[in-house]
Amino acid sequence: MKIITLSDEEFNRFSDNYKDANMYQTISYAKVMKHEGYNYHLLGFVNNSNELIGTTMVLYKKVFLNYKIAYAPFGFLIDYSNNDLVEELTTKLKLLLAKQKFISLKINPNIICSERDKYGKIITYNPEINDILEILQKNGYIHTGFNNYFENKNPRWNAILKLTASNDNLYKNLSKQTRNKISKAIRSGIEIVEGSKDDLGILYEFIKKKEKRSLKYYRNICEEFQDNAKIYLAKLNTRNYVSKSKIAYEQELEFNEIYNTELQEQSREGKDLTSIINKKMESDKRLSIYQNNLIRATNYFGRYPDGLTIGGLLAISYKDKMYLIIEGFNQKYRVFNPNYLLKWEIIKDLNIKEYKYFNMNGIVGEFKEKNKYSGLNEMKLGYHARAVEYIGEFDLIINKAAYNIYMNKQKKKK
Repeated sequence: MKIITLSDEEFNRFSDNYKDANMYQTISYAKVMKHEGYNYHLLGFVNNSNELIGTTMVLYKKVFLNYKIAYAPFGFLIDYSNNDLVEELTTKLKLLLAKQKFISLKINPNIICSERDKYGKIITYNPEINDILEILQKNGYIHTGFNNYFENKNPRWNAILKLTASNDNLYKNLSKQTRNKISKAIRSGIEIVEGSKDDLGILYEFIKKKEKRSLKYYRNICEEFQDNAKIYLAKLNTRNYVSKSKIAYEQELEFNEIYNTELQEQSREGKDLTSIINKKMESDKRLSIYQNNLIRATNYFGRYPDGLTIGGLLAISYKDKMYLIIEGFNQKYRVFNPNYLLKWEIIKDLNIKEYKYFNMNGIVGEFKEKNKYSGLNEMKLGYHARAVEYIGEFDLIINKAAYNIYMNKQKKKK
């Protein structure tokens, strides 16, 4: 085997056709990270017949003196179940990286361990996972563990929806809570529109408090991924909010008057009033809610007659997948559930366009114990997405002495 340097075109030709291709092993992502201070190598793995049998994009940066650390996002594009391939590749890769003063290489292979439902029950399990883990560890890759939260560079658990049904059936598969929140968003006049890179500043206002990345980082994503970078915005149409609120109030008012009339008639006739009283009380509650909604809607329309953007998300389209990169909304308007309708409208659109997967990004692998991320899981898995568990991260130490110095420096910074 030989390790060679590839051109952008050579790398793209292989990676775009690889069975486990992903947006993180692309030239576009490499260029995004270059803006973040990383350089990158495009490496090809050639067998004795001079055939390209694997590739990887390796991001790297200097950390002290001329020593460098490296990261291969979502791992090498190779067959990890082939022990001889992994062994030979690792040996040659360590020699190559050592000459270039690399001290370590991190990988998080795109290898699925299991797929689970929203309760954590296993739906499918990769029977090769233990063998692959053994192969990697035997060749010096240190596994950082089967963590269930966000301890690593990237989430080990993702919520991924497979788009295999009609939109009607997809809707039926949503959890009751998800359907209710989508309906409420629609009743409140929320509308989903596709934005442009000019709207990125608006989106960033919704995410900047929870995200360490700068606005510039997201601008670079849009610049490098071009038309594959998609921005969607949730807008409160205040005129529609008033209209829908008025209709709901007036309809309930009619029901309430009917119940009131029935109550009077049944009282005069000496009938049991329990059922009609309960209906009247429930109607009174709804009437109060709808009245408050109408007042709120009228106030919003007075302040924002042209509507108001209250949420949004950034996603990347790659081959037959859509990756949710970041999402957020104005917490002041959370009652309108803009994040629920956002994802649902995107799902419908992706399904029509014959995408196969919508990756809604990170969740946690704890399904039984209540935790601060339970709401995150509930929301994303409420779309009937599967909880997909990946194998996790591995560190390959190239220069142990330099690596220990670097790690000690990192500890002191903390």
